[in-house]
Amino acid sequence: QVQLVESGGGLVQAGGSLRLSCAASGRTFSSYAMGWFRQAPGKEREFVAAINCSGRSTYYADSVKRRFTISRDNAKNTVYLQMNSLKPEDTAVYYCAEDRAIVVLTNGSPAYWGQGTQVTVSS
Repeated sequence: QVQLVESGGGLVQAGGSLRLSCAASGRTFSSYAMGWFRQAPGKEREFVAAINCSGRSTYYADSVKRRFTISRDNAKNTVYLQMNSLKPEDTAVYYCAEDRAIVVLTNGSPAYWGQGTQVTVSS
């Protein structure tokens, strides 16, 4: 059974940093592209970042480029999202997701989702 469990969310002041983690289990982690999405209150879920199986290629939404960094540790079956220079508009529930095809992931239709972790940025 595939499981994705996010952690690391919380409350932070604008300009601060947080690192989200997503621990995966239930299949061969290194065979899957991984990604992060977010959903703010009253808005649709949106793509944030993705990373391919090897970790050599990364993709970002324009709104988070140069502030957020996605990485993965295939030995630990974990993907990370380092978030710096946080803004109030980054406030959302952040979801980890995975799919065999990174194009499916970046298009917003991954096969598996985590339960989400809340990130709140105060002004």
